[in-house]
Amino acid sequence: MMLPPFMDDHPGGDEVLLAATGKDATNDFEDVGHSNSAREMMDKYYIGDIDASTVPTKRSYIPPQQPAYNQDKTSDFVIKILQFLVPILILGLAFGVRHFTKVE
Repeated sequence: MMLPPFMDDHPGGDEVLLAATGKDATNDFEDVGHSNSAREMMDKYYIGDIDASTVPTKRSYIPPQQPAYNQDKTSDFVIKILQFLVPILILGLAFGVRHFTKVE
């Protein structure tokens, strides 16, 4: 692939130019605030206008599906209690077994 010589000389680097490839870069060019000399250079490198009918339309954002709101919090509450109680019961059982099986 032959790169245009200006890509090496572009003050913003070639990445900026490559990121604008294949699309209308007018807004990108204007947002940067190019100097008058850069605008004069653009005449040399200007390729043409983009046919808007060939540009794919953007898809609208579709948020990911979320689980239905659980208005009855009892099951969540029971799970949280069990997550707290089960380790305590296991720890208590371990201490009980150690205490009663300890040889004096």
